[in-house]
Amino acid sequence: MAEPISAKQFHAEAGTAGWHVLYGGAQTVFPTNSFATGVEFIRRIAVAAASLGREPDIDLRPEAVVVRTASTPRGRLDTADVELARRVSDIAAELGLAPDPSHLHTIQIAIAQAEGVSTRDFWAAALGYESLGGFIVDPLRRGPRMWFDEIAAPGRGRTHIDVAVPNDRAQERVAAVLRAGGRLADDANAPDWWTFASPDNHGVDIAAWGDVHDQA
Repeated sequence: MAEPISAKQFHAEAGTAGWHVLYGGAQTVFPTNSFATGVEFIRRIAVAAASLGREPDIDLRPEAVVVRTASTPRGRLDTADVELARRVSDIAAELGLAPDPSHLHTIQIAIAQAEGVSTRDFWAAALGYESLGGFIVDPLRRGPRMWFDEIAAPGRGRTHIDVAVPNDRAQERVAAVLRAGGRLADDANAPDWWTFASPDNHGVDIAAWGDVHDQA
């Protein structure tokens, strides 16, 4: 039986190089040289996943294949995620493919709402989402998940976007945001996450904590 593990434990296992734990589970990007290569890659993954009893989320594009182990709807990890990542990486190596985390990130949206006000049902209905714990999510996991942040005095810029990136690439993303005119609004939680404001005061958090947290 699969046992829960943390991101830190996932990375400590052999065969997980190139994978990162972002919102929604362990994931990575495999650039491909053709659409046909991506299709063959997915076919082999499907065979390997069937014998393991764990089906990943896969996004196929002409340029790349994105694989997410998706152990549970909330993306909690367990030992089966490790074995699936190993099998996928082995198949990729057989096809001459290698993970490229430089293209990897996951987005969620934080909706601020006034104290005592709930907009969850509104957003779920408008987007065709469903409730999952403290979030609402796309049932097919295509769009970004959303969570709700109760604040005492909502104002301009109150809704913000969270961007989860591989931990070892967070500083690079932070530097890029600063070069693009972002204002560092709060770094009290760095290096777990940084809060930025755009030149027009839109909020963005660059989050690196999920890739290294040690709680299962």
